[in-house]
Amino acid sequence: MTELNIAVRAAAAPECVVAEPTPPVQRVTLASARRRNPQVTVPSPCVGVCKMDDVAGWCKGCFRTLDELTGWSRATDAAKLAVWTRVEQRQR
Repeated sequence: MTELNIAVRAAAAPECVVAEPTPPVQRVTLASARRRNPQVTVPSPCVGVCKMDDVAGWCKGCFRTLDELTGWSRATDAAKLAVWTRVEQRQR
């Protein structure tokens, strides 16, 4: 199902709401992140689409929860790999 962003066109008619499809986000994988950042042992899943899904509770770009996002810089490599496992599972 395609997610819709709702944009309000205030200039033309403030009460008019137009639905615009959101482009699909590419699948986020540890392998693709390692290709983007080969110098990092466990690279971040961030793909620059920083918008939280209120229903699912995770970022629509990288599929991490707020706790996973805020704890990333302090996490051990093992903890980061555990986050990656959950990120990849959330996309199924």
